[in-house]
Parts: sequence; structure tokens; C-alpha cells
Amino acid sequence: MKQKIFYGWWIVLSCFLISLYVGSTIFYSFTAFFEPIAEEFKWSYAQISLASSLRGLEMGLLAPLVGFLVHRFGSRKLIFCGVIIIGFGMILLSRTQSLLMFYAAFLLISFGAGGCTNVTNMTAVTNWFNKNSGKALGFMSTGFGCSGLIIPLVVFLIDAYGWRNTLIILGVGMWTLGIPLSFIIRDNPEPYGYLPDGVESDPTDKDAGAQEEKTDLPFIKAFRKRSFLFINLTESIRFLVLSSILLHIMPYLTTINISRSTGGLVTASLPLLSILGRFGFGGLGDRYDKRYIMSLAYVCMATGVFLLNFANNQFILALFILLFSSGYGGLAVIRASILREYYGRKLFPRMIGIMLGVSSIGGIIGPTFTGWIYDTYGSYHFIWYAAAGILLLSIVLILNVKPESHP
Repeated sequence: MKQKIFYGWWIVLSCFLISLYVGSTIFYSFTAFFEPIAEEFKWSYAQISLASSLRGLEMGLLAPLVGFLVHRFGSRKLIFCGVIIIGFGMILLSRTQSLLMFYAAFLLISFGAGGCTNVTNMTAVTNWFNKNSGKALGFMSTGFGCSGLIIPLVVFLIDAYGWRNTLIILGVGMWTLGIPLSFIIRDNPEPYGYLPDGVESDPTDKDAGAQEEKTDLPFIKAFRKRSFLFINLTESIRFLVLSSILLHIMPYLTTINISRSTGGLVTASLPLLSILGRFGFGGLGDRYDKRYIMSLAYVCMATGVFLLNFANNQFILALFILLFSSGYGGLAVIRASILREYYGRKLFPRMIGIMLGVSSIGGIIGPTFTGWIYDTYGSYHFIWYAAAGILLLSIVLILNVKPESHP
């Protein structure tokens, strides 16, 4: 008899598609709207760029709040609400007549994105997987990596129908795709006769349900653990370096006489090649100690940043792309998987929300400090050497993370 596909994988596929659409329409395609909006309203690039920081609210300040809301209401309801809000936000953005209205629309979109990305999607997936959480998270998170592929379609729509009509199309598309997918989400497997990873539950076996709960600690006790502090510090360092490079990679390549067209290809390749790390390191994390796999990913990321200093050589530039992308992509998966393993699925949404909120501080400091260094010294090399060094420090921190012991 042919074995049925475990329902958890349908949830992974749904979260993958939602991440793909949200990532392509909100995060990566905004650059395509930049010039048409600036040309129509004559706003400065700084004024328009501020909207980018509003988009980042869902990854930063809103993440801890979203974590607590997921714990209270579940992923399904938040994803549904997030999809509805994003659609309205895009349509409101298409009707923009003033800068204030422009910011308000982006703020609304950021609230919606907080409901159907990162915390909610990761929680939905980790509730259905335990031993295979690395593979499941790896596949789900590739949605963001693949979303850069849709940018050409967005550019075509803008050129053919204008930026306002394109936003309406994307907003309606969010509802058309996202609403049905949100109904596929189920918060927990037990009500449907399963345990995580597809193990069929036996109503008479009380030990099976209890076994899963052994990993759940009281929230305050888990929050105060030194290991959780170390995980937060390493993720903050990762995001500090990642955000600095993603923002400054094209200006840096220009300073070493690499053309903007080549710089654009390098920038586009970073999220795409991160898929290798998301799958590869995610799968390894299911088989081996996640601390060691994270250390290996940090080595790849640090080596890539170090090689960036010599990127005027094409081979070294390609090596930078491969190592750096796979490293940060793998860490994006294992950061969630290790929280799921060490602290249990009940605490996961709150713990991942806090971690994303703390790491957003690195995302604010990194690009700003990098820009200041270049303004002051006229070179990026010092910051790349320093970034490689602090990434290696993360290895020391992550190896000192201790799995929780439970009675």
C-alpha cells in the first residue's frame, strides 16, 4: 500500500509559497518601484528609502510581539490576517498621493508581513516536525531565496501597466494565492492523529504525548539561560554582517572597479545561492549536533567575507558568493531548528520572536557603521576584516551553548 504524504509537508509547501510571494513583492521587488515613484512625486531617494526601514519592522520591533501572538492564537489565524492586511496595504500604496500616505501604506504592509513570514511560518513548520525540522525549515526558507526570480515579472508589469496598477495586481494576487494557502495551515498535529514527523499517535499511549513536552521549559527560566543569550548574540552578529554586505556590496564593488552590471548580478546571486546552504546545512543539522553545523556555517560565512577584500579577482569573487551565501542561508535555518530542539515547540514562537527582535539591532548598527567607516577612511577593507573576525567569535559563543537538561 502506498504511504500517504505526511500532512506536515503540505504545510511546509504552503509556507514556502507564501514566503516566495511575500519576499518577491515586498522585499526584493521594491527596487523596481523606486525610480517610477521618485519620477512622479519628485521625492528624494532618502525619503523613499525610509520606507525600507518600515518594511523591516516585521523582522525587528514587531517580531517579539508576533511571537507572543502566535503563542496565543496560533499561526493559521495570523497568516490569514497577514495576507488580508498585505493585500489592503498594496492597494492603499497604489492610491498614494502624499509622502505621509506612502509611509502609512508601508507601515500597514509591514504589519501584514509580520503575520505571514518568519515567526509564524517557522512556528507552523516546527510544530509538525522534530527530527526533520532542519529539512522542513530548509525547504520552507528557500521561498525567500527563490523570490528574486519574480523581479523580472514585476518589472514587466510596471513597464506595461504602470506602478499603480501593478500594485493592485500584486495585492489581489496576495489574496488569490495567500487566502487558500492559509487554510492549509494547521497549528498542531495531535488533533489530527499525528505526532511531529508523521508518527501516528495512539490515544491510549500517554507517554508519547508526554515525551514531546519534556523539552518545554517555563518561559522565564528559558529566557534567563546563558545559552539563549549566546544564541541571540551569534544571530545579532550574523545579521549585522549580512545587512552590511547586502546594502554596501554594490558600492564596494564599484570602488574596486567592478561594473554596476556585474555588481547587480552578484547582488541577485546572493539570495539564490543561499538556497544551497538552507538545504545543505539544514539537512546536516538533522543528523549531527547543530552547534557544530552552525560553527561550520559561520566558518563559510567568515571565509567569504575575508575573501571579499580580494574580489577584483573573478575566481575569488565567485568563491565569496558561494561561501558567504551558503553560510548565511544555512544559519537562517539552523537558528530556528536549534531553538526548537533546545526549548520545545511551546516556547518556540516567543523565543524566535525575541531572537529576531534582538538581531534587528545588529541590522541597524551594521550598515550604518559600515557607511561611517567608508566615509571616514575611504575604504571598506577594514570593515570586511573586522566582520570576518567577529563571525569567528560567533563560533566560540555557539560552541558554549549547552542543551537543556530536563527531569
